[in-house]
Amino acid sequence: MPTTLQDPRVASTLETMYAESRNQMSLLRERRGEFDRPMTTRERTEAMSEFYIPVTPEAGRLLYALVRATRPTTVVEFGMSFGISAVHLAAAVRDNGSGRVVTTELCAAKIAAARQTFADTGLDDVITILEGDALATLAELDGPVDFVLLDGWKDLYLPVIELLEPRLSTGALVVADNTGAADTQPYLDRVRDPANGYVSFNFGVRESDSMELSCRI
Repeated sequence: MPTTLQDPRVASTLETMYAESRNQMSLLRERRGEFDRPMTTRERTEAMSEFYIPVTPEAGRLLYALVRATRPTTVVEFGMSFGISAVHLAAAVRDNGSGRVVTTELCAAKIAAARQTFADTGLDDVITILEGDALATLAELDGPVDFVLLDGWKDLYLPVIELLEPRLSTGALVVADNTGAADTQPYLDRVRDPANGYVSFNFGVRESDSMELSCRI
């Protein structure tokens, strides 16, 4: 039986978005030095407003499989960007037959582009975009959270998960991408300490990077 990821609208959209992200890589490498200076969250967001920085296709399929397996009622994503990972999450929710994806984004241009993408793929009815600072918008989130993807600014992983912890259901799965980045260490220290209520493990998803999967117990 075909999955929503194999739906022609979804598959062609993801193919186009991944191609665009690959085409951006040389420009991103050229401009990487511009992002090294101290910046506020909004300044960083605007500086990266044209770049995808997506999960890999393999990581996207992993996210799809994890959502299918865990069957969450509410999926929360920190860091939507142009919506590639949200499409994978929403495709899994659609194939599960129930649930919703709540995703967060600060950049207005990316929000507008993602809204069009979600409409074009027919997934807009299962995706809610929270516009603005995630530490503010997620504070208003109702109900339990069963699955979390952390893929925004790495230094915000810890405050975001601390904000969400009171809403995490028992058995909730938290997936943090790019945990090879030094900025994720405070977050990793929290989820790797059993006293904080997680079982956590790390695995390599690229040659120089990894994901952390943490189960709320």
